[in-house]
Amino acid sequence: MCLLSFAYQVHPDYPLILISNRDEVYHRPTARAHFWKDYPYVLAGRDLEKNGTWLGVTTSGRFSALTNYRKPGEIQKSTSRGDLVSGFLTGTQKISEYIACLEASADNYNGYNIIAGSLDDLWYFSNCSMQSQKVKPGIYGLSNHLLDTPWPKVRKIKSALSDYLASADPVTIDGLLQLLLDGEKPNDEDLPDTGVGLEWERILSPVFIKSERYGTRANTVILIDRIGNLSFYEKSFDSGKFFTSSYKIKLGNGNGVGESCVI
Repeated sequence: MCLLSFAYQVHPDYPLILISNRDEVYHRPTARAHFWKDYPYVLAGRDLEKNGTWLGVTTSGRFSALTNYRKPGEIQKSTSRGDLVSGFLTGTQKISEYIACLEASADNYNGYNIIAGSLDDLWYFSNCSMQSQKVKPGIYGLSNHLLDTPWPKVRKIKSALSDYLASADPVTIDGLLQLLLDGEKPNDEDLPDTGVGLEWERILSPVFIKSERYGTRANTVILIDRIGNLSFYEKSFDSGKFFTSSYKIKLGNGNGVGESCVI
């Protein structure tokens, strides 16, 4: 997953509002969001190549999301960064203990950023900066550099989320989803130089990415209200079709209901 923005403990009705786009090569096999058979309390998509995930929640209220850190030329390591999110979701460690494990194993993985925790205790860590931080109330953006690095797409999605939450009454899944569909590219002079060349900087610059072989594969919206109701919506794209999955969970009771469809 390559872009997310989240409002943490700032909205009067929703202590967590998270929107994200997962960007990936189109041919990589992926399972859409579902409750996992081997861990039935985990709701997440699944990378069928490495068996991990980029974003997910549990019925107990744990959640996590990961982005890769763009570092061209980095020697690819065999350990999958998707294991970091699935490891937190399937485990029982306190978040402070899990962050300590991430710090200790940082060299085993290619560059990444991760947020993990719960409504009461949320943390961010990157093995590129080797800095962990407790997330304070606020609105954040994260792409393929460090948290809140002011790339044009990060500034745009943060601003869009902030403006929407300031004006929307009520907040809706559809309204949040629209923020993730922006395909406008910034001017060349505003692009970062991350070592991939100007053509790819342009391709990767919008909130919603399209190209011949790589692009946005899924939009996800997560809402958690103040009485423990979690809504999870995913819209995924595959072979010219889009699929929607919608789930509602009452946190703490282990029960979740949902439905999927294809259009």
